[in-house]
Amino acid sequence: MIFDSHAHYDDKAFDQDRESLLCSLKEKGIGRVVNISSDLESIGRTEALTGQYPFLYGAAGVHPSDTGALTEENFSRIGEAFRNPKMVAVGEIGLDYHWPEPDKAVQKKWFERQLALAAEKRLPVVIHSREAARDTLDMIRAAGGSELSAVIHCFSYGVEMAREYLNMGHYLGIGGVVTFANAKKLKEVVQYMPLSQMLLETDCPYLAPVPYRGKRNDSANLSYVAETVAQLKGISREEAEAVTYENACRFYRLEEA
Repeated sequence: MIFDSHAHYDDKAFDQDRESLLCSLKEKGIGRVVNISSDLESIGRTEALTGQYPFLYGAAGVHPSDTGALTEENFSRIGEAFRNPKMVAVGEIGLDYHWPEPDKAVQKKWFERQLALAAEKRLPVVIHSREAARDTLDMIRAAGGSELSAVIHCFSYGVEMAREYLNMGHYLGIGGVVTFANAKKLKEVVQYMPLSQMLLETDCPYLAPVPYRGKRNDSANLSYVAETVAQLKGISREEAEAVTYENACRFYRLEEA
């Protein structure tokens, strides 16, 4: 079975067939999914999904691109989500410097606050980092470093940055990009890193692997990611799936099923 550690099934891309798709995942080899919030509104949608599907869990947090909407008054909504025992992580949070807005200072303020919330709640964190390698690393260190439990979602940096996170005991999220022909840097990271610190993820509906690149992604496509990881690590696909399933259970503090 495969554990999809990072999905967005509350996204409008699934509005036409969400129920039938999610109900089909078990027969396609998907054992568990964590649906990741991206803004305050998606927290409620994620909570609803966790109540409807026993195999689905959730994370509550605000993506850096949406931190401009956060205020002191509405920030408490994130913490309130963890009254639900199926909300198992803070995320996705972090820094994204690809676009000029929100301002870097705004992103950093709310990244720091959400890291502190995770520490307060003693929850793992799901980190988004795009074109912000050094600042992300520095802020994670300042927030506790190895005392945190973090996954760097959709890891996009090189081996040197990977080493920094792996040495702190954190995880790297590996998804469809690893199947792309031009993903040399990520393939090198996968070859370098220990399998015990890898999580498989879709980021669906985004980042579908080859042969579905450019199309809507879903958890069933993780078999292609697992196959590529297995080839790069010189192991069987079954081993890649089993170990990353165990890793995700450990990271999200779930009993293995």
